[in-house]
Amino acid sequence: MAVELKGLTKRSENYSQWYNELVVKADLAEQSAVRGCMVIKPYGYAIWEKMQRQLDEMFKATGHVNAYFPLLIPKSYFSREAEHVEGFAKECAVVTHYRLKNADDGSGVMVDPEAKLEEEYIIRPTSETIIWGTYKNWIKSYRDLPILINQWANVMRWEMRTRLFLRTSEFLWQEGHTAHATQEEAEAEAKKILRVYAEFAEDYMAVPVIRGVKSTNERFAGALDTYTIEGLMQDGKALQCGTSHFLGQNFAKSFDVQFLDRDNRLDYVWATSWGVSTRLMGALIMTHSDDNGLVLPPRLAPIQVVVVPVYKNAEMLKAIDTRVEGMVDHLRRMGVSVKYDNNDNRRPGFKFADYELKGVPVRLVVGGRDLEQGTVEVMRRDTLEKETLSLEGIETRVKDLLDDIQKQIYRKALNYRNEHTVKVDTYEEFKEQIDKGGFILAPWDGSTETELRIKEETKATIRCIPSEADAESLTPGTDMITGRPSARRVLFARAY
Repeated sequence: MAVELKGLTKRSENYSQWYNELVVKADLAEQSAVRGCMVIKPYGYAIWEKMQRQLDEMFKATGHVNAYFPLLIPKSYFSREAEHVEGFAKECAVVTHYRLKNADDGSGVMVDPEAKLEEEYIIRPTSETIIWGTYKNWIKSYRDLPILINQWANVMRWEMRTRLFLRTSEFLWQEGHTAHATQEEAEAEAKKILRVYAEFAEDYMAVPVIRGVKSTNERFAGALDTYTIEGLMQDGKALQCGTSHFLGQNFAKSFDVQFLDRDNRLDYVWATSWGVSTRLMGALIMTHSDDNGLVLPPRLAPIQVVVVPVYKNAEMLKAIDTRVEGMVDHLRRMGVSVKYDNNDNRRPGFKFADYELKGVPVRLVVGGRDLEQGTVEVMRRDTLEKETLSLEGIETRVKDLLDDIQKQIYRKALNYRNEHTVKVDTYEEFKEQIDKGGFILAPWDGSTETELRIKEETKATIRCIPSEADAESLTPGTDMITGRPSARRVLFARAY
């Protein structure tokens, strides 16, 4: 029954196909009628909601507040920051008219040619320009700073090749935009947010990440520094899981946002921006899941525990209902998300396979024999191990099991990353290793020319210059291509 329900391609056979099938079969998302866009289904959105809720709590704990800015940005705003517009120009969707009308031949509706906008609008690919255009009205003095604002929104970046969650033309995200009186404050803010992202990824998603700063070639358009967290997926490819940008005074100068400092001198404001998106859903899937379906970390699972009764008749079901009612209530009072599935229109075997596919961390099964013996069958999704336990005190056992699953899937992912992170010194070693996948720590001379040559020849990019490195990685060396001095090793990988 499980094989018939799932029918998943094995990861070892075709990882890309496995991922695409799993997203759809597990009811996370599907392609929409709008090219390049997706429909996030209720189960997938429930996971995103838990991510959103936790991140929002962490942002607010660090002093940030939520606001909302327009979806449409005047085209002229993008002309003010040259590097920024160059970085996004090829991805922008443009609104040119404001009205439709019925076609004269009765064929349907058409764009009214007389309704052309005087200035086109860009559907936001990111909001720096519209927000800094607004901040100009808000900031006059150092007393108005800092501004610590976050926005939960959708954005549009026109994509030619799309993939559910990983790369779609429209996606959901949060984008923080902060304004500061000094360079030191802004840099500290950008680094603080990276720590928040790393804590969320590791403590809630159970995804181990490497923190670092992007190379000049890979940084965000318009930023002076881009800080990143990088995860390693099961196919050996890297995934950028979140970025935080130190923008310097670039946007303040573009939009003339100045303030009087404490010495009554006029200065430009210092800025940051930062964001994570529904791409984290892809990271969650590809870090933990297996050939049987999703494996979800308990802290983000919409359903942490499912209870399935196995019965022969209505009388037995009623007895099981009575027996498990107190257990379900107790677990919920303990803060555990529980579903008691006594729906009689699906057989137990179908339910087992479905909840396994959807990654529910713990499954409890109660049947006729369990009624007699006061027991329950417990299965953990990460290892598929089963054991029969007494119903007495089961709530505490389940809570401990959820905590253990959270730790174990993080440890498994960390072990995988450590086993697939290697150091190389020569370009021959590098080219041989990159085909095997994983992270490579290699010396680099710091030049964009060398970086681009490696990318062109191997499709590998510098994921980051790690901020957490062992003593050997920090040792100066020799660039593997040019022979020029290398201050330290940097992290390379092929990436999504």
